[in-house]
Amino acid sequence: MKPSSRHLATCRRCGAPICWALTTAHGRRQPIDAAPTDKGNLGVMQGPDGVLYVRTITAARPELRPGEWQAMPHHATCITPPPRRSSGTGQRARSGVRPAPWQGRP
Repeated sequence: MKPSSRHLATCRRCGAPICWALTTAHGRRQPIDAAPTDKGNLGVMQGPDGVLYVRTITAARPELRPGEWQAMPHHATCITPPPRRSSGTGQRARSGVRPAPWQGRP
């Protein structure tokens, strides 16, 4: 099964067709590739409210449920991924002037 045309969007970085789906675990939005694939690790299903829902296919539940199709997360296939965030372990560069203790006039 393929997603309907109203679910299609375009990735801002690479221009590939994607769909936005809500995760069943936390209800967060996740971009997925619009084209179904057998190599995907996500099960996507359109709910009765018309929203796409996505779940991870795991070893405990490897089979697809009725009405689901397999897809890949777009973060795994995007040709221009977002820049990595720093881990915060390095020292920050200091800028500006440090305030000195105030000394009153004699």
